[in-house]
Formats: sequence, structure tokens, C-alpha cells
Amino acid sequence: MDNFNPTNYSLTCVATGREFEDAGWTLDDVECKTPSLVRTKYAKRQLELRDDSLGLYKFADWLPVERMLEGSSAPVTYRSEALARHLGLSNLWITLNGYAPKHGVKMRTCSFKETEAYSVCARRRASGDDRVLVVASAGNTARAFAQVCSANNIKLLLVVPTDNLSALWFTEPLNDCVKLIAVDKGGDYYDAIHLSNMVLKSSKFYAEGGAKNVARRDGMGTTVLSAVTTIGRIPDYYFQAVGSGTGAIAAWEANMRLVEDGRYGDNLMRLIVSQNAPFVPIFDAWRADSREMLPYDMKKGRRDAELINAKVLSNRRPPYSVAGGLYDALKATNGDVQVATNAQAARACKLFKELEGVDIHPAPGVALASLIKMVEAGSIDKDACIMLNITGAGEEASKMGRELWYLKPQKSFSVMAELGEVIQYVETLF
Repeated sequence: MDNFNPTNYSLTCVATGREFEDAGWTLDDVECKTPSLVRTKYAKRQLELRDDSLGLYKFADWLPVERMLEGSSAPVTYRSEALARHLGLSNLWITLNGYAPKHGVKMRTCSFKETEAYSVCARRRASGDDRVLVVASAGNTARAFAQVCSANNIKLLLVVPTDNLSALWFTEPLNDCVKLIAVDKGGDYYDAIHLSNMVLKSSKFYAEGGAKNVARRDGMGTTVLSAVTTIGRIPDYYFQAVGSGTGAIAAWEANMRLVEDGRYGDNLMRLIVSQNAPFVPIFDAWRADSREMLPYDMKKGRRDAELINAKVLSNRRPPYSVAGGLYDALKATNGDVQVATNAQAARACKLFKELEGVDIHPAPGVALASLIKMVEAGSIDKDACIMLNITGAGEEASKMGRELWYLKPQKSFSVMAELGEVIQYVETLF
């Protein structure tokens, strides 16, 4: 898109408060000796919404982007009637990410991971660097980045567990600039991250950065910007299912910017994040009031990850303890961690489709199940302003009547693959 003036911003280290300029793809403060996230500090203190036709970039004032890419869709927030009435809630707002044309949201991959991909990929200038972007994913993130990079001719190498390849569906073949390698059957998201780290030993590739990338977090934070600018105030509660917790961190950061904006109130939303039992490492650490993740039984972790329906929530190494991470976000907002079983999440998904008319992914089903449990337990004020972040929706509707195309891996690697073997192969792909 032409005639775009990049947003002015600086970066701040959460641990030390040091402010510095973004070198273009800065993921850390090199002067900080403590594990810490960095945050964006935007020149525009008050958010000015741009035209809806710009999709996600209507929030460009608070996105660290150098350009606008074609094809994005912004999250849409609306006030629930049927679900709210069923739960006895007077002020329930749903932020919808996915494919639901009747609500005006048309994310082609049906997931809020598109908010990350369109922000991250627009952070880098269109020319001047021929390296290949590397993204490790449990599924939805890979699908979003593949779609965005294919449409905008950005070189991308995806690293995904073989067990999650069914998530890589598309409604049309992808541009050849997108390649995929996989971790053999039985490997999980953490193994995909390990394989991607080996790829990054080659100078031909660069890391997307995950939670460290401010563009990823600020892209996800547009869900809160959508909610607050629609409602006209900062909500009291924020519900979301988490694997890494990056979306909740992003919600907290967006909330703080909105407080500084001054037009929407000065409260911090209570972050209520949810995990899919039996895979609950964040829940376990939080219940123990531990800043560090608890010691982990690798075999049990793999087994638990295989048992959950919301595979995208199976992150064994979340940004929990790092300065500015999920632990700090939960403490700052008086938040909490809930859990929901596969059966509870499935019932919640069914309820949402019956009452709101949109099919949703298992992960937001986990979030809704947690909301239902808190309502039934009487632990939430029924007149509170509640934001329910539906992070994936409309997949059934999106696929209906369409021929699907699945991205196939160029090669699958053992979890015990050697560095030399990996580098030698991936350098021939582009």
C-alpha cells in the first residue's frame, strides 16, 4: 500500500527502563544482563483509528511497521446477546478473530495469528535484506505466516511438528517463496523450536523472534484496541486461552497504552488465562506462586500435549518468568490461570455455535469454558464488563464448498538431527 508514513517509536527494556532506538529487527536490549522483554513506546500517545479498509493497519499508530501489506483483516468486537443472556451476564463483549463475514471479520486462516503475521512481516522493509524468515509453530502461526508471506512474496521457512501438519490447510496453492520442514512424528512444538534454532546457525536465515518480537505482541494487542475503541472503555476482565501467554502479555501492554491515552479509563483488566488439561504447566507454576516454571517431566509433558484437543496451547517453554512476561502480567492485573478439559471446551464450542452462530477453535473453547466455570462458581460479577477473546473461528464456514490445499514438508528431521545435516539441507531450499 502506498502513501504510508511509518509510525515513530522507540524501544524500552522492561528490566532496566533503558530507552533506545530500534535497529530494524531488535529483539533484545544487548546492554541488559537480565532476561527481559523490550516494549515499544509510540510517539503518538493517543490512538487515532485509520480507515476500516486498511484492515489491521487501522491501528497502525500503535504498530511498529514500516509498510502496509495487502489482505489483512482487523479483529471485530461486538456485544453478545444470546451467550450473555444464557450466562446471565449484562456486559459481555466478544472480540472475534477468524472468518465470520456477517460480523465483518475475514481472516483467511481463521486465527488471530494473522494479527501477528501482518504486523511482523510489515516491520521489515521491502528490500535490502535477502535473508529468509524462520518461524517455528504448532500450526496456526505457521498457517498465518505462510498466507501472509505467500501473498506478499516474502521468503519464509516454517518448522512444524509432523503431528500438527493437518493445520496447514489453504484455499489455494502458496507462492514458492514459502517452504516447510518438519519434526518427525512424536515431536512437539518445543522440538520444532529446537530445529529452527539449528537453522538459524546459518547466516542465510533470521529469527522471527516469538514473544521477543514487539511486532508480534503489538499485533496481538490489536484485539484489545478493537474491544476498547468499540466499547468506549477498558473492560474489567479479559479471557483468553494460552500456550505461551504472549497474547495475554500483549493485552496487558495494550491496556497500559490505553490508560496513558486517557480517554478510556485507568483500570487494568484482570487477565484470566486458561490452559487445556492435562497440559497445564503455566497453571502449575502460577498455583505454586512460582516466578519460574516448575521442573518438568519430559515424557509426561509429551503425553499430556498429545492428549489435548487445543494443540496450539502445547508450549513447554512460555515467556513466563522473563521481565515483562506472563508472570508479571498476571501479578500486575490481579489475574489468574484457569483450566478446562477437552470435554468442557467441546461443550463450550457447541454452545458458542448454537448461541452466537459461529464455529470456534478448541482454544477459544477452553477460554469460554473457563468463563462458564467462573460464572457458575459465582466468582465473577455478572454486571462486570467482560472481554472474551475468541482467537480462532469460522473454519467450518471458510472451508465449506472449497477445495483445500495442504502445505507439504520438503523434509522431515528426527528430534536427534545433527546440526550439519540440517544446515546443509536448508541452505539448498532458497
